[in-house]
Formats: sequence, structure tokens, C-alpha cells
Amino acid sequence: MSLEGRCACGNVRYRMTDVPMIVHCCHCTWCQTETGSAFVINAVIERNCLEVEGEPETIMTPSASGKGQEIVRCPRCRVALWSHYGGAGHKAAFVRVGTLDTPGKVPPDVHIYTSTKLPWVVLPEGVPAYEEFYPDAGAIWSAKARERWRTLLARPS
Repeated sequence: MSLEGRCACGNVRYRMTDVPMIVHCCHCTWCQTETGSAFVINAVIERNCLEVEGEPETIMTPSASGKGQEIVRCPRCRVALWSHYGGAGHKAAFVRVGTLDTPGKVPPDVHIYTSTKLPWVVLPEGVPAYEEFYPDAGAIWSAKARERWRTLLARPS
């Protein structure tokens, strides 16, 4: 599967060199506010698995954790392409699935923070959903994805 994406104007393009470790559909109010949408779908991947063409810019925004969120955007059209969060920092990229050329190939593995989902959003049957963050990654992440995450966190910053 080729996973390539871009901003709206095409100034910044990227390609994932591996499949995402996990794909979250986050319904938290912070994601709703930051995206202007009902939720955001993020494909979590090692940052070194993103090949980037162009020069994106990074801006810091507030987050519910208080640690902030770095959003990587196109400097021309301002579209958000991926984020970095405090836990893994720049080691992991939370790629906005909607910026992929073929976003339909990357459905969510899990829905999180559904306690604040908008009431008219209907969750699909058969996909795990949690009112907050999932309590046990082992129940959601594959063994290979868990190993990739452990390896990522063990790398020096």
C-alpha cells in the first residue's frame, strides 16, 4: 500500500515508508476545536518513516495535557499535515488521514474520547470505542505495532 499525501496547494508532499502503527479517530473537544470538525483521524507513525518534499513549518498550540501540541503545516496554504505530542515528541508523527491522497485506505482502528463526541456522529459497529483514551494498548495495538512503539521511545531524542 502506498500512502502519500499533501497539503491543499501541493507545496508540501509526504510519503509514509511503512504502514501506521495505529489509526485513532479522536472525538475530544480539543481536536474538534483545532480542526473545526467533529473529530480528527490520525495515523500514528515513526517520524523517520515520513519522507517529506517541501519545507513545512511547525507551530505550537495548546493542548488538554498542558504540554502543547506541535502542528506541522504548509507555510503557503496553512493545512495541518501532522502533529507531534509531548509523549513521543518528534519521534512520532500523528498524520492527518484527510491529507492522504487515498484516505479511504486508512480507516480508524479505534475511536477515542467518545464521551465528548457530537451527538449526531454514529460510530461504526465492530470498531473499538472508548469514552476516554483506551486503557490497554495491548488490546488495541498489534504486537508488531507495540514493538515499533517501544523501539521508537527507546531512541535518543
